[in-house]
Order: sequence, then C-alpha cells, then structure tokens
Amino acid sequence: MASQIHKIHQQLVNKEITCTDLVQQKLNFLKQNTHNTVNSLLDKMALDLAAKVDVKIANGETIGLLEGIPFGIKDVYMVQGTITTASSELLKNYKSAYTATAIQKLLDAGAIPVVKENCDSFGHGSSSENTIFGAVKNAIKPELVGGGSSGGSAVNVALDYTVFSIGGDTGGSVRQPAGYNHVYGLKPTYGRISRYGLMAYASSTDCVGPIAKSVEDIRIVLNVMSGQDAKDQTTYASESISEESIATSEGIKTVGYFKNFIESEAIDSKVKSDFLAAIEKIKAKGIEVKALDFFESNTLVSTYYTLAMAETASNLSRLDGTNYGNRIESENLKETYAVTRSENFSEETKRRIVGGNQVLSQGFSDEIYLKGLALRDAISNNFEKDFNEVDIIISPVTPSTPPKIGDSLKDPLAMYLSDAYTVGFSLGQLPTLTVPQGTETGMQITAAKNNDELVLKFANFLKDTI
Repeated sequence: MASQIHKIHQQLVNKEITCTDLVQQKLNFLKQNTHNTVNSLLDKMALDLAAKVDVKIANGETIGLLEGIPFGIKDVYMVQGTITTASSELLKNYKSAYTATAIQKLLDAGAIPVVKENCDSFGHGSSSENTIFGAVKNAIKPELVGGGSSGGSAVNVALDYTVFSIGGDTGGSVRQPAGYNHVYGLKPTYGRISRYGLMAYASSTDCVGPIAKSVEDIRIVLNVMSGQDAKDQTTYASESISEESIATSEGIKTVGYFKNFIESEAIDSKVKSDFLAAIEKIKAKGIEVKALDFFESNTLVSTYYTLAMAETASNLSRLDGTNYGNRIESENLKETYAVTRSENFSEETKRRIVGGNQVLSQGFSDEIYLKGLALRDAISNNFEKDFNEVDIIISPVTPSTPPKIGDSLKDPLAMYLSDAYTVGFSLGQLPTLTVPQGTETGMQITAAKNNDELVLKFANFLKDTI
C-alpha cells in the first residue's frame, strides 16, 4: 500500500479535504467502533489542532508532511492533561503531568492525536485481554484476539481509524499485534527513540514503535521520533533514513533464518509451509539464504520473562496509591499498600510482580536472575556472529495464528510461549519489523543494531517479492 501520509498531505494542500473534516471522520469511526480499541478520545484537543491547520492552509502557509495527520497513542504514554490509564484499575483516573518525548516530537511536527488506545494493562499480555476496558477484537476476525500488548493500536490502523499509531514493544508488543492484524509494526534499535514518558514495563527492552499500513509511513514517523534525549540516557543520535535509500535492495546479498524456529513442534503447519515458500521466492530473486542455529524457544522465553518480570516488579513498586493512582484505605499503612495493589492490579500484572520478586529474592537471584543475564549476553553474542554471516534475518512473527478471545486467559503459559519468535530480538535490542506478507501473521525482518534502514529496505524488497 502506498503512503497514506503522503496522500492525505497532498489532499490537504490541494484543499480537497479540510483537516477538521478528516479529524472528525476519524473521531466518528472511533466512537462507533465495536472492537474495544478506545480508552479515551482526545476530541477537543484534536479538533482545536485541526482548526489551526485549516487556518494555515487557508492563509497559503506551508504545512509539514505530518501536519494535520491523525494518529493514535497506546494508553501507556504520557500526554499532558490527558488521562493515562495503562488500561488499569489503579490508574483509571490518572492525569498526565507531562508529555512523552516521542509524542511531543510528533506534536511538534503537527501530527494530531485523536485517541488513547486500549492495551494489556501495563503492557502485561500478548492478547489485549488483560484490560479493564474489555478485550480488543481482531480487525479481520472479531472473534479472535487483537494481539498484544499494543492491540488497540494495531486494530485502529488496520481499520483506518488512525493513519498511524504509536505502540510500545518490550518483547513483541508492536510486532505481534501488527502481524495479527496485517499491518506493519516496527521495534527500532533500542535507544533510537526516547522512552521518557512511556510507562516502564522492562526498561532494558522497552521500545517506542510505530504501526502503519506502509513502509514509507513507518519511515516518516520513525525519523520524526528518533534522536538523543537528555531525559533518557540510553538514547543516541541517529541519521535520518531517506526514501531513496530504502527504495532498492542493493547491499542485501545474504538472508538467514533460524532452523529451530521452523523445525519446532509448536509451529503451525500452514505458518511453516508459507514461510518456507517465502524463502524460495527470496532465493529466486538471487539472494542467498542460510539456515542458522539459535537458542531453543523455551530458553528464549524463560530468559526474557525472568528478566522482564524482575524489571516490572522493580518498576511497579512505586505504584502503591500514595503518589499515583486509586488508593484503598485499610487498618494501617502496610495493609493499605497491600489492599491497594491487590485490588487494583490485574491477575497477570500480579503474576509478573510475584515472579519478579521471586527471581530477585535472596537465594534465587544468583541461581535464576544472574543466569538470565548471562544467557542474555550469550544471545547477543550469537547475533553478532550471525550478522557476520548474513545481512538480514527473517522469521515468522508467531508460531501460530491468533487464538479466540478467552483462550489465552485460560492458559498463561501458552500466552508466554506465543512470544517465542519475538523475544530473542528484544533481548538483543535489535531493529525488527513485522511485514504483512509471508505467513498468516506476517514475517519479521531483523538486522544488526543501528541498521534500521536495512530493515526498511528489505521490507520494500519483500513487498514486491512475496
């Protein structure tokens, strides 16, 4: 699909549509939608900003490429003056005191936020069912889950309720719902985009990621949000990616894939056969394809969740009803903390906090947590070795197709294992893009650190190949 951002920009400049009408149309779609994608509408803010864009156009002033483009925000980002719930009972009335850096950059470029989007509470889930607002429904088959944790963001893009949306990816939370809803979703190199103002889940793998319907729109939004931020010491300065640089597959000679992902008993037979067919089409274009060895899925999932649960236990320790959120008074301070957290956190969030405290506790941290850190280093070393042999690694996004709503809640372990093909790239802090080609839930394209441009380049190649 061609760039919606370019198309709408041209329509605005040519006065074929007004920004106010465009924004009102998106707001109407969001009000009427039955997919549970909306936590709150930003209608007053959006319409005020749209009116200003219309005045600029009427006065003959030049508008920027993103100016007047409606977008959605996963409800884990601070936007000053708006309610930011993280889809949780604890923060259902919490008003943001400031705006996240990535979102502020989009606002500065003139993009218009229209909605705070439904997601798994605090990002804890792979289906967007762990939310006080009701399960997000899949854009293609509403009886299936929308994916998670950025399910509302992916579904809104798929249904054209937003032109693009900003999700958050910790272990696959942008890529998996993008695959489930047949859109593009990028987890950039860790540190390329500031995490300041994103509610922390696991700080060492949290990434701000765009979801859109074209590679070009992903590129545009990525460029705007990227860059060093004094408020996030993990960020770094990065070069802008030009449209011309990703228009050719030049420089990509060798592609790798992980044998154990494809040989796993967990993979759906159709996902497997479609992925292998995609490999043959890539070979037919003259690109060498290599089978690579990697860690077993169980090892990847165990390592990721050991570290992620430890970090979330630490990050959420501040939420006790004292400074943030809904406080439930009890007989004494200790009881107040206990009741507030017990009543206001979802079952999945409590499961992750308990698991995190367990692996960090005396007698377990050496045996479990430090072992997880060592395995993470080994995974990163494996990627370094692989990217000396290949330019790109491709993989299925998920081992199987989206489950029915309700199934994931019955079996948390199955939900964790559904992340088997995404968490390894998160642990390696690599740029990884889901594209809606190749299998029923798309394919992932991964490159070495800081090679986000190569990922987008290969995505354009795949679009014309598969």
